[in-house]
Amino acid sequence: MEIQGKIKMLGETQTFGSNGFRKRELVVTTEEQYPQHLMIEFIQDKCDLLNSYALGQSVKVSINLRGREWVNPQGETKYFNSIQGWRIENLQAATPDASAGMPTVPPMDAFEPADNINEEDHDDLPF
Repeated sequence: MEIQGKIKMLGETQTFGSNGFRKRELVVTTEEQYPQHLMIEFIQDKCDLLNSYALGQSVKVSINLRGREWVNPQGETKYFNSIQGWRIENLQAATPDASAGMPTVPPMDAFEPADNINEEDHDDLPF
């Protein structure tokens, strides 16, 4: 799945426990009729993907939805969901590349009007 929007918040990398588990949070605001502020987690080596991004940038984030079950001490079962990012792309940089390889069209004033058209001239085309 993918989410597109602007970076609203870019957290610092957090390290947990003696095993060095790392997590970094990113909030992306979608650009739709009812914008959503979605918190996306990047974990372990994926934290470094966010180093070259800044607030306000338009991005496309590839995500996985994660869910887990937890039973509290009273025996009640609780469910938690998270959004985990695994790739991020800068949409502002992608815009110029979209036209790469496309032929360019000269402006209209680069064409000269034909003034030697004679309706009586017939071409030799069969149709």
